[in-house]
Amino acid sequence: MFVDRVRIRVKAGDGGAGVASFHRQKGKPRGKPDGGSGGHGGAVYIAADPDVATLLVYARQPHWAAESGTHGEGDFRHGRTGADLTLGVPPGTVVRDEGGTILADLVEPGQQVRIVEGGRGGRGNAALVTPARRAPTFAEQGEYGQDVWITLELKLIADAALIGYPNAGKSTLISRVSAAKPKIADYPFTTLEPHLGVVEIGERQFVLADIPGLIEGAADGKGLGHEFLRHTERARVLVVLLDPTELQADPVETQLRVLLNELEAHSPDLAARPRIVAVNKIDAAPDRDALAAWAATDEPGVRLISAVTGEGVEGLLHTIAATVDDATKAAPDRQGFVLHRPLPPSFSVRRVAGEWLVEGRAAQRAVNLDDLTVPEAADLAAMRLRRLGVDDALASAGAEPGDDVRIGDLVFTYDPDRIDEDVEAHGDVAHDAEGGDMGRNDQ
Repeated sequence: MFVDRVRIRVKAGDGGAGVASFHRQKGKPRGKPDGGSGGHGGAVYIAADPDVATLLVYARQPHWAAESGTHGEGDFRHGRTGADLTLGVPPGTVVRDEGGTILADLVEPGQQVRIVEGGRGGRGNAALVTPARRAPTFAEQGEYGQDVWITLELKLIADAALIGYPNAGKSTLISRVSAAKPKIADYPFTTLEPHLGVVEIGERQFVLADIPGLIEGAADGKGLGHEFLRHTERARVLVVLLDPTELQADPVETQLRVLLNELEAHSPDLAARPRIVAVNKIDAAPDRDALAAWAATDEPGVRLISAVTGEGVEGLLHTIAATVDDATKAAPDRQGFVLHRPLPPSFSVRRVAGEWLVEGRAAQRAVNLDDLTVPEAADLAAMRLRRLGVDDALASAGAEPGDDVRIGDLVFTYDPDRIDEDVEAHGDVAHDAEGGDMGRNDQ
């Protein structure tokens, strides 16, 4: 089964918790702190892998998670870092976030993008020692890994794309000129998925895509063709295949007009691509002479072929190869890209349901201690928030002493005068900086 669009949930690994531990020895019931730190959680990456042909595995399993870090232990034993998770996708896959923003267009094999970052491991009490805090009895908790939904959308990478009505003979043609083996039968919508074939003609080679049949209204969702129009977007050359045996007035002209209109409706850029028009099934055409006259006057350069008998096919392939070469020289390979997302603000403050809500990773890290009932831990959390700028931001937003302030699952009472100046004047600057992302408020 060919799957070219899926929505999946990816979760980074959680960080392991640090531990509060003390070295034990005879005569010293509580010696030096020796609590180890937790390991960081693994990140999740999406990478272009040429060995992956479809997104089917993600349709069957939409939830993916990286490994979490393990907890620290006593005797300075630190937790193990969780392994990163790399999800392979076919080259040509576009990655979008929940809002539809393109995070990456993965074209080159090996190209990758980090989707979510693993949670930071909490520091053990040995890492929280300062000259003013010689024996901390608390440690940091592990941080949760990021958790998001993304959409993966595959756009096949081909040099030329075959487009046409159902039963125009696209599958027959691609099976004749390449090793592709699509299903072929005499009823509408035989082809339910795109096929790629490598075509060799002389010393030249190109990739040809068979795009499932388009009909009038496909760009607006009618029929099946609209599901696959995206696969024409990367093709350098469009090969419009027409069927003269259709039971309608001027079948060739009608099909050409409809197909070009659908391309224009989907993307004006597509309609402007180099294109080749080929009339198939000339062995079964009701009036071959009239067809040849139309091809010579109304649409110069039209190729008359029969995918069944092979008549005219070699000449068509030479024309496609030459047009692909010209298009390649005029427009070099389109490079993929990875969106460089700016770092979010360290925190934000807003009023919600009668309390002040402080959001942001830096603010959560500031209070991410395992036991805030310990006065020393509570003072450290208050000092971190103040240094981060949360106190000033709350005051600027209109907070009054006694107001409730929520950070994650914790609720504090806003009291800007409570922080002891002695605590503020002592260490932790180096430790907090090493802990990361305790920068100024950008709001």
